[in-house]
Amino acid sequence: MGYPIFSEIKPKYMADQFSAGRREFMMRMALLAGSTLVSGDTIMGAGRGEAEVQGTGVMGMQGAGMTVTQKAGLTGAQGTGMTVRQVIAALLADIPGAPFPKTVDTIKAGSLDQTVTGIVTTMFATNEVIAKAIRLGASFIIAHEPTYYNHADETKWLGDDPVLKAKQGVLKEHGITVWRFHDGIHQHNPDGIRMGVMQALGWEKLYNPNDPELVVAPVATMGDMIALLKKNLGIDHVKYIGDPGQMCSKLVLLPGAAGGQKQIGAIQQYQPDLLICGELNEWETSEYVRDARYLGEKIALVVLGHSVSEEPGMEWLVPVLQQKAPGIPVTHIVSGDAFSWG
Repeated sequence: MGYPIFSEIKPKYMADQFSAGRREFMMRMALLAGSTLVSGDTIMGAGRGEAEVQGTGVMGMQGAGMTVTQKAGLTGAQGTGMTVRQVIAALLADIPGAPFPKTVDTIKAGSLDQTVTGIVTTMFATNEVIAKAIRLGASFIIAHEPTYYNHADETKWLGDDPVLKAKQGVLKEHGITVWRFHDGIHQHNPDGIRMGVMQALGWEKLYNPNDPELVVAPVATMGDMIALLKKNLGIDHVKYIGDPGQMCSKLVLLPGAAGGQKQIGAIQQYQPDLLICGELNEWETSEYVRDARYLGEKIALVVLGHSVSEEPGMEWLVPVLQQKAPGIPVTHIVSGDAFSWG
């Protein structure tokens, strides 16, 4: 069985049985990274260090999957000498109570002493995101969600799984450090993920620090709200419960996976017209809303998808990093939704 996603990036760590699809994957990864494949195991990109990818907000990122906020190569980063440890410390300086004694915000690959040549922010450090980071010459990936398929990024349960080993091997070989920034960005005042979403939706002026989950928006139909969410967040499809023609103004916005008790608790507390969430367990909040509507309540629900509901928050982090780590190229790469729709 071959793993073409990594055969282009010199997979010494992969077992011999994976080498059959190596050349095929090298070509695919070269195309993904926008680079030109040359002899041996080397990847050369035309104009490396000069290319600049344009993007404006989440919608602008969907096509290229990348927004480059500074020159893409190492220009500007050389000589800064900042390490991963120093960049993290600069970010945590703004977080009340940080560093936390118990947190998932830990190094998932690499080292705190890694010199930072470029920074990539993203939701998930997927294989595709890693390949694009390599193309950019970035040595530091800041991801919001897990790298190894579970909340705590534990790997023992995976054993010698080839997918795990492939990802770990390519990160090690290319000297890339991955750090998760989940608890910290949510504890920022205001929550950086929430503010990124509010800005993407054009709702930043509606933010209420006393009730951050509550959004009182101009009156619109639920159908118009859905259209706004899809357009501004770059989402192809959403799931919803309710009447697209019903009027909405009082909204509860809960990006990510807040959990059924928090989502239902917010409905009880605010009595909104519409709850907008990232994801849910389909035996919890959705069933509560269905029963409530049967009883005559007007509560409606829109489910965006986890990754796309929080992605703007990691883009929000880009100008923060530019201030904290001046001279280091900072790029947001969209990891996107894992699902296709049939």
